[in-house]
Amino acid sequence: MKKFLNDTVVPAIMKFVNTKAIMALRNGIIYTMPLTIIGSVFLILACFPYQPVVDWFASMNLLDPMFNVTGATFDILAIAAVIGIAYEYVKAEGLPALNAGIISFVCFLILQDGSVLDANGDAVGGVINKAWTGGKGMICAILVGLVVGYIYSWFIKKDIRIKMPAGVPEGVVNSFTALIPGFVLVIGAFAIYAALKIVGDTTFLETIYSLIQTPLQGLTDSVGGVIVMGLMIPFLWFFGVHGSTIIGGIMDPILTANTLDNQAILDAGKELTLGNGGHIVTKQFLDQFMTVTGAGMTIGIVIFCVFFAKSAKNKEIGRISSVPALFNINEPVLFGFPVTLNPMLVIPFMAMPTISGLILYFCQYIGIIPLFGGVMVPWTTPPIISGLLVGGWQTALLQGLILVLTFFVYLPFVKAQDKRDYEDEQAAAKAEANAQG
Repeated sequence: MKKFLNDTVVPAIMKFVNTKAIMALRNGIIYTMPLTIIGSVFLILACFPYQPVVDWFASMNLLDPMFNVTGATFDILAIAAVIGIAYEYVKAEGLPALNAGIISFVCFLILQDGSVLDANGDAVGGVINKAWTGGKGMICAILVGLVVGYIYSWFIKKDIRIKMPAGVPEGVVNSFTALIPGFVLVIGAFAIYAALKIVGDTTFLETIYSLIQTPLQGLTDSVGGVIVMGLMIPFLWFFGVHGSTIIGGIMDPILTANTLDNQAILDAGKELTLGNGGHIVTKQFLDQFMTVTGAGMTIGIVIFCVFFAKSAKNKEIGRISSVPALFNINEPVLFGFPVTLNPMLVIPFMAMPTISGLILYFCQYIGIIPLFGGVMVPWTTPPIISGLLVGGWQTALLQGLILVLTFFVYLPFVKAQDKRDYEDEQAAAKAEANAQG
């Protein structure tokens, strides 16, 4: 069985994971992370859960500047993504990549309207509409970034470019190199914009949002979406593949869009409820309840190893893994216990995130736990603290209860594994004693 997994399943998964598109998506979307963290810090301060603090900020006229920072970060995530994805695609080809990122951004702007309507219904030109540069534009940003990265790389690899004589500065050479693929890509974006505007009086961003992004957000924001994410991340980790990065790279744009939609409801002065269009499954949903303490929520294994394990190896694994687990890092237990390629633990490893996600889903559906707004914290934020920051004391309490539940879900499986490990250690010690005697 293990030979089949190593020789057949793992290579197939790794082949998909290492495709240029997936790598560019995974690495490119990371450029949005600093913006979400910085924006969240200002949002936490502006909406601090202690009214005297908020009143003090208001008296200092700081609330509007704080919300301005939040908008300036959250509302340009699609821009960071479209530049980052194209840049990473071309970079992976071993080519100068900055120009590709800039051209990708230009194409993204061409594919949306360059004007907005004012309160009187008159068009105001020369603007970048931030309604489409944040969460609503994420899927389009992914598509544009990947297409621009591929086409730009194709032209350069085929040597279809303007060549400069030797001795010309590298920056000038790269600029002229980008001219031909840049013209082709801009003309393509222009043709798409013109066709959609003439035929349907719409834009590419609006079309992608209505045909792809909205259905995808609806699919993820469901019980089925929770189950798929809950199973797929540990499934990939079981084979030693970084499931958190892969599934996160694919799902983060959609989940972030859900989060930003929720914040937009709050910004509009409405109550964040399902009735007002709020989403349950968001970026915080995944980070704070389905991968907290690491993929598979393996804190239950760590607790058992620290306090109840008989095997010397497992006691040591528990000791080593305890501090990293508090910061949601669980590679020591995944590869040390081990969990990867261990059929005895595959059931709780895949079940626990799914159970946690379903509990939170129904708690938010019936209103026990509030929906999450725009506050996002770094994935290394310790549990309980992260729950308190993103959703208040109710969220922190539920997070704590679920972490206790992990111990009982893993208990029968880990206990059986520990018994086997202990017996193997005893047998090895006995054999060594006999050999020395």
